[in-house]
Amino acid sequence: MSARPAIFTLTGNLLAERTLEFGPWQIGSTQRALHESFHTRGKGVNVTKMLQRLGTASTALLFAGGPSGEECEAWLRQHELPYRCFAINAGTRTGTVIWSEQVPETTFLGPDVIPDDEAVRACANFLNAQPDDQVLALCGSFPGWDELVYAPLRSAIDRWIDRGRLFADVYGPPLKSLVERPLELIKINQQEFAAFFPATERAVSTEQRLRAMSQRSPVKQWVISNGPRSVWVLPRRGDPIEIAPPPVKEVSPTGSGDVLFAAILHALLIRGTSLVEAVDFGLPLASANAAHPSVADFVLPANL
Repeated sequence: MSARPAIFTLTGNLLAERTLEFGPWQIGSTQRALHESFHTRGKGVNVTKMLQRLGTASTALLFAGGPSGEECEAWLRQHELPYRCFAINAGTRTGTVIWSEQVPETTFLGPDVIPDDEAVRACANFLNAQPDDQVLALCGSFPGWDELVYAPLRSAIDRWIDRGRLFADVYGPPLKSLVERPLELIKINQQEFAAFFPATERAVSTEQRLRAMSQRSPVKQWVISNGPRSVWVLPRRGDPIEIAPPPVKEVSPTGSGDVLFAAILHALLIRGTSLVEAVDFGLPLASANAAHPSVADFVLPANL
């Protein structure tokens, strides 16, 4: 039996997130929170957390700096999530979630933070030093991706494609460039997928657009999510398939896509399933996450 590959998740835009829980509240007056909590967020961190819960080892790669970055690292150590930090001079991005059972969840995010040249080079050197046949999952946004600062990391990722396996759940500039490379899988939502097509083609069904994308792009497999609605899957050398998630009473959708991505990675890489089976495995977990107020903290089914 071959050894399991190392799995790395890379977060380009870490978040020091504080959640304030309220009863009923309204804009325009002083509000006093009932509870306060802190979490280190970012899609790659969420994916690593869910992989760990599924029993799959993963290391979160991230850029962090300043007091907010120190708080993020302390949280990761406290929760025993393996990580590798590439230090930046600027403080890690901060955010505040306002949560209430009576009012829709609202999130306020601080400005994006572009990592320093030295941090990007350190990350690129780390990736270049890894042995062949490992797994890298690119997660979320990467502010500054098209700028010179990211050149070493873009080159390292191109080399990774030739000697390892690359998966992505990204948006913005990274997505535009990665779609032109033979990734193992891209998972994005309907809005991000629609951006690949001119307005005249967006009325065409997702199935037809996936067929067209399979001809235009070397990406091997696709997963197109759409919130609580059906997910479209394009497996390797197969036809597009629509899969409906189990219905739940949504409490917070935050992180459900990350839970789905982690479950797909676990099923493909550890269980050895097909992509359709991997999505079937992951959708109940994503739905369970949406029915819970936090990310990847829901009770796992006993039959996993």
